[in-house]
Amino acid sequence: MIEPEAKAQARILIVDDEPFNIEILTEHLENSGYLVEPAYDGQEAWDILQDERNRFDAILLDRMMPRMNGMELLAKIKQLDRFKTLPVILQTAMGSPDAVREGLQAGAYYYLTKPFERETLLAIVAAAVRDRLAQLELLKQLEQQRDTLTMLRYGEFQFRTLAEAKRLTALLSSVCPQPEKVAMGLSELLINAVEHGNLGITYKEKTKLVQDNAWEGELNQRLSLPQYASRRASVMLTRDNSEIRFVVADQGDGFDWKPFMEFSPDRAFDPHGRGISMARMLSFDAIEYQGNGNTVVATIKLG
Repeated sequence: MIEPEAKAQARILIVDDEPFNIEILTEHLENSGYLVEPAYDGQEAWDILQDERNRFDAILLDRMMPRMNGMELLAKIKQLDRFKTLPVILQTAMGSPDAVREGLQAGAYYYLTKPFERETLLAIVAAAVRDRLAQLELLKQLEQQRDTLTMLRYGEFQFRTLAEAKRLTALLSSVCPQPEKVAMGLSELLINAVEHGNLGITYKEKTKLVQDNAWEGELNQRLSLPQYASRRASVMLTRDNSEIRFVVADQGDGFDWKPFMEFSPDRAFDPHGRGISMARMLSFDAIEYQGNGNTVVATIKLG
């Protein structure tokens, strides 16, 4: 859930060659508290992004445009390190699985098919901004932890809440050669261990909770229930000369992890569900689930 003051500071770049579309999108987003910057084709958007004084929390990108289309702009955005974690929401009239898959593979992990309802637009934008703000908070914590744990070879920790999971993410990512990249994926694995593992929140339940802005409230309620109060998740770190390994385990019933290793176009329009596939593609060299899915091993190769 995005707090009102946080959302009011979120800045969205809208890229669309249709002035009417920009007008409608701007109205919806500004009425919901976002700051909006328009660009009327990919080249204009790229010129805006080249100015390092411009900071955005998400890009709402049309696919079919003159001069530079959405896919061409997306490729240029994802080539630069400072934009790698910037959420891109690809909007298009093309709703085929292949078109969605192409966008996902290019780095657009959020998707809108025209025409879309106002509520769908706001739910996807809110999810993208929430993920962006969480990533920026992790980066801030990483700066505080940097260089403090580079000699750590082994560590095992238990955690119960999302706040504890986030603190451990910042702590353990600082051991890695590219902590910012690792933090994004490790955070997802630790949060999954709490919400889906120990607290038993299903994918369908989370979808509705996020849409209703009730996700954090449900987490806090379940943490207070007797059947969940004693459950702990754990993360173990080991490091040798060839690799860094994280083993994350929870005390839940497990889940069918196989569909989530790849980001399916069928889930492209949901406000969550990208974490495992993004962790596998962007943060780790390998991810392996064990047993019934309540233990996951994530590996980073060294050298």
